[in-house]
Amino acid sequence: HRGEAGEHPGNHANGDFSAAAPNRLCLTDITQLSLPGLKRCLSPVVDCFDGEVVAWSPSRSPSARLASSMLERACSTLAPGEAPTAHSDCGCHHRWPGRIAICGRHGLGRPMSPKGRSPDNSAMEGFFGRMKNEMLHHRDWPEGTTYERFGAEVAAYMEGYNETGIKRSLGRLSPSGHRRSLGIAV
Repeated sequence: HRGEAGEHPGNHANGDFSAAAPNRLCLTDITQLSLPGLKRCLSPVVDCFDGEVVAWSPSRSPSARLASSMLERACSTLAPGEAPTAHSDCGCHHRWPGRIAICGRHGLGRPMSPKGRSPDNSAMEGFFGRMKNEMLHHRDWPEGTTYERFGAEVAAYMEGYNETGIKRSLGRLSPSGHRRSLGIAV
């Protein structure tokens, strides 16, 4: 790993993954979820305000299309004038011109961790670890689970996380429950 693959916008988050309000700082990355004979890639956007999963996209493989579709979905949830910072690692999926154009169109900041510094995106890695522990590991998956069934289970987890993902940092509320308690969600 010598040099940079292209322009690097810098790491403006510097490990501070907190936000005073929704849609100020979000994190993203791509992970692989595997069962014997099956693989699903997932790219979510997590809001640093409370850990709410704003949007996600699944795919059979990691790709620029995966990262871009997730980002477009996340941008579709923004109110006029909202332009959060979207922190990621410096993988090629987050550096391709199409993704840079999406960020530019929506006014998103796009800091990224330096190459080889996974702790600089530790909050996102923590989300993936929690997800894999709760959804994948320590669970009996039926032999012959289909790709469609696996995908449906991933979607159900992602949809349920905001409602049932209780967090100590939110006073034992889920992200959606926290937002409702503050009067910023229905």
